[in-house]
Amino acid sequence: MRPVIPYVTAALLFGLGVYGVLRRRNAVLVLMAVELMLNAVNLVLVTADTTVRAALPHSGQVFALFVIVLAAAEIGVGLAIVLQLYRLRASVTVDDVPLGERAPAVPDEVRP
Repeated sequence: MRPVIPYVTAALLFGLGVYGVLRRRNAVLVLMAVELMLNAVNLVLVTADTTVRAALPHSGQVFALFVIVLAAAEIGVGLAIVLQLYRLRASVTVDDVPLGERAPAVPDEVRP
């Protein structure tokens, strides 16, 4: 069997995911692009498992399950960060997030 079609499909999905991450307009879209890349990796793992006979049987499918668990955890943490960002800034635009600046100091009048 020649697995050309699944590998090309996975490459296209991964390329689309990379484009979505590099474009980075909205934090939710970045999370979706990362999920697209993880699904492309799953497709490669399952295709390689069915075409290449390794020493361990079904090892590609087991790794794909681990990637699915990792994707679920990434979505949980990522959405929590996006919700907190939206509460603080009222926007989920990734370009407006200051990464290198420290938080502003609280004035002495506000402290109890």
